Amino acid sequence: MSIASSSKVPRHTAIIMDGNGRWAKERGWPRLKGHEQGALNVETICEACIHEGVEYLTLYAFSTENWKRPALEVAGLMLLLERFLSEKVAMMNKNGVRLAAIGRMADLPEAARKRLERAIEETSRNTRLTLTLALNYGGRDEIVDAVRSIAAEVGEGKLKPDQITAETISSHLYTRTMPDPDLLIRTSGEMRISNFLLWQLSYTEIHVTSKLWPDFGADDLHAAIVDYGSRERRYGASVENLTNSANAS
Repeated sequence: MSIASSSKVPRHTAIIMDGNGRWAKERGWPRLKGHEQGALNVETICEACIHEGVEYLTLYAFSTENWKRPALEVAGLMLLLERFLSEKVAMMNKNGVRLAAIGRMADLPEAARKRLERAIEETSRNTRLTLTLALNYGGRDEIVDAVRSIAAEVGEGKLKPDQITAETISSHLYTRTMPDPDLLIRTSGEMRISNFLLWQLSYTEIHVTSKLWPDFGADDLHAAIVDYGSRERRYGASVENLTNSANAS
């Protein structure tokens, strides 16, 4: 039995947007120009997700490791984030896109953080697509924060250690209000997940493309979704076990 046959479109697609710097270098431009082009591409992919029927789109926008980049590049990325949020709220509202964010927001520069909070509020009533930006995000940091929160509840007597389950951990993650990704797309041909959604990607289908993020378009998204739809999602079980489970239900 193919689970994909009953769910051709991934409800939640996550993307590691890789290749902005390489895209700029190929053209003899500064790296920030590649990031600017990559930011412009977000609107294209949001509209394509809506067309395809995707409900959740999560983009790896800025990792905790990205602070190690040259100071001028980091400052440029923060200004680019502010500009993106200022200029794209109208697009989000027009297309029914609700903005969300995951990561350690408190460590963002104040101007960027406040603009992000304002954009989240201004788009909060939209329902066609939830666009989540992973900002100052690290998968291990997310798990550490979840464990700290659970430990605090145990210390307060609200939870017993033997009551902790996988669902308990999921409910304390940044992503607790959304389903786990069905499909992960990585651009630029790199074959790693780079500390992104480590818990949530346990059974996610992965699609890697050599396209650099600024060149990744609606046709590329469609190709990834077609690839996803052709697969059997087994969730660690054999085909026989899935078939027996389906027959029993």
